[in-house]
Amino acid sequence: MNDAKRDELAIDGRRLSYLDFGGPGRTVVALHGHLSEGAVWGRLAAELAGQWRVVAPDQRGQGESERAGDYTRAGYLADVEALLDHLGLEKAVLLGHSLGGINAYQFAARQPERVEAVIDVEAPVVLGLDGPNPLAFLLGLPYEAPSREELVAALGPAAPYFADRLRRNADGGWRLPFHPKDMYDSEELVHGDHWADWTASGCPALVVRGTEGVVPAGQAAEMAARRPGTVLVELAGDHLLPVTAADELARTVRGFLAAL
Repeated sequence: MNDAKRDELAIDGRRLSYLDFGGPGRTVVALHGHLSEGAVWGRLAAELAGQWRVVAPDQRGQGESERAGDYTRAGYLADVEALLDHLGLEKAVLLGHSLGGINAYQFAARQPERVEAVIDVEAPVVLGLDGPNPLAFLLGLPYEAPSREELVAALGPAAPYFADRLRRNADGGWRLPFHPKDMYDSEELVHGDHWADWTASGCPALVVRGTEGVVPAGQAAEMAARRPGTVLVELAGDHLLPVTAADELARTVRGFLAAL
């Protein structure tokens, strides 16, 4: 994890945990997507080491951060603001994958003076207007079990995706690094038409689309066309580019940041 330092801040009595990968340069705040955590940005931090400081929070209800009372758009954006304030940052580059990308450009729309640039990785501007919630499968998963073995067994086919990130409770039991219902609700609440937010800010922006991802090619092209100062890059890969194309993504981000 590149010797990242784990720290935390309290927001309304709730713990928000984050990894600070250090570095002497300006700061990139990297926001992960659903079912992930800040550690996913380790490869990116290594690529930017020496030039940029990467800070990667575990967003509310995920990883080492405590569950929140809600998973609204306002709640996520308030967490970003609180983290910037806690770090003493007047502005930063906001980078995000999926949910995190939407949080990044929506924060820039509301507080443009605090955002140096936006990097959107596989985060659409229109999503969920029709069709089922893609995280509905989570509602059939257990949240915790008395032992790690029992939890892994109960997760069934989903076990390989989460088994290496299970957490141990204070009482000795084991749990997922997120609550299934929280993530289902969060997905529901991020759905919508967000074109107004995407076009509201004017800082430099990078859109990174996976050729087999969830952002349609036409929508990605329109995102670049409708927002001045936006660069579009397509990488061979699926929606989970921070994992499945980590090296290529890190190099792409480094190149974009070098031009700021």
